Amino acid sequence: MHPNPVFHTHSAAHNIAFARERAFGVLAVSGAEAPWLAHIPFLLDEAGAVLELHLLRSNPIARALTEGPLPARVAVSGPDSYVSPDWYGIDDQVPTWNYVAVHLTGRLELRPQQELRDLLDRQSALFEERLLPKEPWLTSKMSEGVMDRMMRAIVPCRMQVTAIDGTWKLNQNKPDAVRLQAADLVAAFGQGTDLAVLAALMRGANGHGT
Repeated sequence: MHPNPVFHTHSAAHNIAFARERAFGVLAVSGAEAPWLAHIPFLLDEAGAVLELHLLRSNPIARALTEGPLPARVAVSGPDSYVSPDWYGIDDQVPTWNYVAVHLTGRLELRPQQELRDLLDRQSALFEERLLPKEPWLTSKMSEGVMDRMMRAIVPCRMQVTAIDGTWKLNQNKPDAVRLQAADLVAAFGQGTDLAVLAALMRGANGHGT
């Protein structure tokens, strides 16, 4: 996370809401030679205290968890873009990258296999609801026996969240007029993802979180 405190003024509730809405991130666990990483959809409760996910049984993280719970972190990324120093309209600036990211840290454990079906049903319900008015897909639509065979390849996991931190790097350290000008140019010429969303966040940023 960026060390400048001006980019860490958003409340825990704001960071939790962002992570819950995004519901996808990179799970990191320390490995013997390098961190193990897994890209995961997840469920996060309203309090931001419990994060649920599933992994392939063959994933190194899942195999390591058979020995017991492990410290873990989930990085949730939002919109981002390169920002040219020319876009500020003031002298002596340098290139930077604006972005939103929330990190959730805690202790990851395997859960009983009988909890898997309920987890998958709740995950698919969350994402299918966002596709309405499409008729939601349900696991019950699977042919008899197929779902059970597929579930044998994955395992349910849960992380008890002990810390949440968010970086909202949106040029809050610049004068308002400079930040607003940069936001317009990010929207028009930026290099990154979700540029319109990032520009809107930049326009609303004033150095004070909500």
